[in-house]
Amino acid sequence: MDFHPQPQGGAPKPWAFPAPERSQLPNGLTLLTSHRPGQQVVAVEINLVAPLDAEPEGLDGVATIMARALSEGTDKHTAEEFAAELERCGATLDAHADHPGVRVSLEVPASRLPRALALLADALRAPAFPDSEIERLVRNRLDEIPHELANPARRAAMALSKELFPATARMSRPRQGTEETVARIDAGAVRAFYDAHVRPAASTAVIVGDFTGVDLAAVLADTLGAWTGSTAEPLKPAPIVADDSGRVVIVDRPGAVQTQLLIGRTGPDRHDRVWPAQVLGTYCLGGTLTSRLDRVLREEKGYTYGVRAFGQVLRSSAPSSPEGATGASLLAISGSVDTASTGPALEDLWTVLRTLAAEGLTDAERDVAVQNLVGVAPLKYETAAAVAGTLADQVEQHLPDDFQAQLYVRLAETGTVEATAAAVSAFPVDRLVTVLVGDAEQIVEPVKTLGIGEVTVVGG
Repeated sequence: MDFHPQPQGGAPKPWAFPAPERSQLPNGLTLLTSHRPGQQVVAVEINLVAPLDAEPEGLDGVATIMARALSEGTDKHTAEEFAAELERCGATLDAHADHPGVRVSLEVPASRLPRALALLADALRAPAFPDSEIERLVRNRLDEIPHELANPARRAAMALSKELFPATARMSRPRQGTEETVARIDAGAVRAFYDAHVRPAASTAVIVGDFTGVDLAAVLADTLGAWTGSTAEPLKPAPIVADDSGRVVIVDRPGAVQTQLLIGRTGPDRHDRVWPAQVLGTYCLGGTLTSRLDRVLREEKGYTYGVRAFGQVLRSSAPSSPEGATGASLLAISGSVDTASTGPALEDLWTVLRTLAAEGLTDAERDVAVQNLVGVAPLKYETAAAVAGTLADQVEQHLPDDFQAQLYVRLAETGTVEATAAAVSAFPVDRLVTVLVGDAEQIVEPVKTLGIGEVTVVGG
């Protein structure tokens, strides 16, 4: 039998995260564009500075309803007509609200970009917000809430936010509102929120894809350039205040066969110089199946299908702003174990953290993490949507346009000692808020014996 010779890998090509071109339309809309030859599906991200902190008291969730209503008709099309026009373009339009603001996302074939941008511009410029559609969206949101409360992971996230942040802070409450607040939302409230916060001068459009044959400047001038609005300054964010004193909260779910774990605290955001080392150290701790937490809790003990450690930016502001740096991230460990293993799993998890502090990471762990984070970056950004999403995140977090490119350089330069120090600082064993969603009757006593903080049981 004749065998073909084994293919040989070629020499790696230099790669860097795409650098965007920055400009501005006469209406004040900031533009970040990136021509990516071959990317025939163009991705557009619009950052609207309409943060959850700006929602009126008692109307938590109005930003979410407004975001969903942007595609429910304009001054030119009914909701049905608007959806049909998007479909004719082969486009998808989505929007969601989070603490920093509202993000509107569009994907469309490059050949249909002008028409799709015109529809997007209409949605931003003159949304109809008809009573019937707002009422439907409110009903849909009310229907979602019981399902979220029944989901252990979502319930744990809600409980952790409530524990970490003061009750007066918007960040302590569900991002998309509660049954009580959502039920109060009507078309008038949505329109008022839109009028107060959605305007081109405070917004940014990120556009990534193959622009060959498209006069992008002319298309943008005719579409997003026709959007007008107030030039007032957006709301200034208040500093994030959190209490991460070590304690345990058990959300009681009688009869639950598993316990959902969410262990967290707040930490520095991506403006802090420790961020690259923190990313690397956190990845070594729990970023993949071969990380320390999984090696112990999954491979050695068989408690879980997987436990992850991660850092997620909550909100950022420019450090040079008058109010100073007001950003923070959520540093967390998440997973689930069977009910009987809750106590032993937590004990072993704390042992992993203490061993990390005492002995540090190994050079081998650091090298694998760098390869996984830096080496696969070109694959992560194969699509226009991935590039656009990261650029929009940078805008949202007031980061320089070359932040992601520089991050990979800094990750590659970060040593084992530095990564260890950042991971230990991120997850100190005596300053972690532990939320457990499970059967309190079975897990409360084993957890109390661990001495990882005062234990409180709340209703599920």
